[in-house]
Amino acid sequence: MPEYERMLAANEEWARDFQGGLPVAPARKVAVVACMDSRMPLFPLLGLAVGDAHVIRNAGGVVTEDTIRSLTISQHVLGTREIVLVHHTDCGLQKTDDASFADLVEQATGARPPWPARTFTDADEDVRESIRLLRESPYLVSKDICGTVYDVETGRLHRVDPDAGA
Repeated sequence: MPEYERMLAANEEWARDFQGGLPVAPARKVAVVACMDSRMPLFPLLGLAVGDAHVIRNAGGVVTEDTIRSLTISQHVLGTREIVLVHHTDCGLQKTDDASFADLVEQATGARPPWPARTFTDADEDVRESIRLLRESPYLVSKDICGTVYDVETGRLHRVDPDAGA
């Protein structure tokens, strides 16, 4: 059975108890930017319920133009005021570099990506870079940002000091 069939069946189970009727604006006025890593179950990890937060996920949880676009909409249209970044240990983006990744894609497909993969070697430093990019964005109403790194071995988060190493 294809995975999507299993997911559709699981949705039928979930929908039986679905309450619905939640407002479009997140109840806790927070947006989470996190890596897409499958080992990070963000809702239980952060104590969130459906309707509590906007969740934006991408490879590495890095701040890109589209991340800023989504956060700008989240803040201006839907009232979020805090941003929580969740990077993690043992990230796939730590296992390559931008040039090698672009070479790999070009060799496999014949097309070189026009965007950088945004690889990194140090998760804490990359969280600091993400905070810097968000603080510098002219589009965000609130710069109330908490950066964290999730340890995939222990399940614990640690807060990253945005000014350490500066």
